[in-house]
Amino acid sequence: MEFSFDRLDIGLAGVVLALLLLALRVQVGVALGIVAFVGVSLVTSIAAAWGILTALPYDFVAQWSLSAIPMFLLMGYLAANAGLTQGVFKSANILMGRVPGGLASATVVSSALFASASGSSVATAAAFSKIAVPEMLKAKYNPGLATGSVAAAGTLGALIPPSVLMILYGIFTDTSIGALFIAGVIPGILSALMYILMITVRATITPSLAPISTVAYTREEKRAAFKDIWPLPVLIIAVLAGIFTGVFTPTEAGAVGASMAALIAWFRRSLTYQAVMSALTDTAVGTCTIFIVAIGASMFAAFMSLSTLPNVLGDFLMGSVDGPIAVILMISVFIIILGMFIDAISILLLTIPIVAPVLIGLDVNLIWFGIIMIKLLEIGLITPPVGLNVYVIKSSLGNLVQLIEIFKGVGWFIFMDILVLLLLIAFPVLSLYLPELMR
Repeated sequence: MEFSFDRLDIGLAGVVLALLLLALRVQVGVALGIVAFVGVSLVTSIAAAWGILTALPYDFVAQWSLSAIPMFLLMGYLAANAGLTQGVFKSANILMGRVPGGLASATVVSSALFASASGSSVATAAAFSKIAVPEMLKAKYNPGLATGSVAAAGTLGALIPPSVLMILYGIFTDTSIGALFIAGVIPGILSALMYILMITVRATITPSLAPISTVAYTREEKRAAFKDIWPLPVLIIAVLAGIFTGVFTPTEAGAVGASMAALIAWFRRSLTYQAVMSALTDTAVGTCTIFIVAIGASMFAAFMSLSTLPNVLGDFLMGSVDGPIAVILMISVFIIILGMFIDAISILLLTIPIVAPVLIGLDVNLIWFGIIMIKLLEIGLITPPVGLNVYVIKSSLGNLVQLIEIFKGVGWFIFMDILVLLLLIAFPVLSLYLPELMR
């Protein structure tokens, strides 16, 4: 008996196979590349698949806009290794320590700043699980609240620019990276404020969750703490202001940010040989990891285009769902489910080739959806059973806090994230006001 498969069948089989390989922990770029090569071979020919394999990686990596990724990574690693993030938590604690849940709120603010500069949610979770969680536990904070605030606040680095996820989204959807960066500012601040509001209300209703701090700081301690905090806000504001005013492009902003981080560290006499070498090594490893994934995703996007799956999916959704909002809600549910099992970059690069043509067909603003997408990926970083930030915190703390306690703690933050997500969907102006102002 002979079986014949059309392009759509092959496309569907490719998506299923890619998800299966990711579930088996095959490296993301390798999994997507293998599926793309086999899929293109079946849809067209082995010669065509080989042509894509030999030409596309170079063509993709040679894009000038991709140079922003290693530069922003270098900026973050220089800031972290040269000690530019020191004093952030202590300064925030001095400002907010006397309000209900002040230590947890201070953790949200300082984690958001750290994550924005480092561009790494995982690095933020690892760092603040050692900096902030012990302080909160010592102050008799509920362990779930203490660890949940670190896990959730670390995700804000994906939304508050500069963001590697935004760069990848912009490249794969041909959307302005600068506009995405600026669009993420208000939603990022809104997310942090919603976290702080929830913490304050819960701590006010149930004071035993987060006892008010009784620590008194001397004038000298306050002066020393605020003296250490200035490099991080200055670095972030300078990069965003340069993009917003058009002084430099988002691609150039990475190099400007890395240079500023090095100059500030040199001025503070913390730009040591060890710090520079460590930052360069981490940047090289991080860049290679991201590029391998992105190359596999670009091949997968070519396969999806040949398979006609995005077009068929778009026709189906436009014919069966009433309006773009309903489509976005369906996509959101799908991505949240994926986020329970797969990491953020994998989800982004797996789904964009499928959903972007659908959204373009519905005339959806891709900047607006980009912010929604990043918010969805943030939620995935803390949702069970595979919330990456949660496991990073558990690994850092050992047996100090149980895993189930951390997941219970992030539940309230997930609720606030979903509330912010619904606000972003219902009111596009939250994401589009600053990009329109920039124009």
